[in-house]
Amino acid sequence: MLAQPTRIDLLELDIDIRLMKLWDEVNAAAQTDNWSEEWIATMAKFIRAAYGKGYTDALREDNLGQLCRDHGFKIPARRIAA
Repeated sequence: MLAQPTRIDLLELDIDIRLMKLWDEVNAAAQTDNWSEEWIATMAKFIRAAYGKGYTDALREDNLGQLCRDHGFKIPARRIAA
């Protein structure tokens, strides 16, 4: 890692840490040589869970947009419903 990591580096690290528990579950499930359709479907469930975890983490922040602020990113404006 760079002596002075960029804000993108720090954001990536923060997200990686949040997904560690899920990754441990994926590793446990991946202890197979059987790449069947069922196994691939199981891995797809883990990917969807990781994607959904990002949404729920954002919704559960005490201060909405805190992850962006913590890493120096502008908080995107909300879109007005059509």
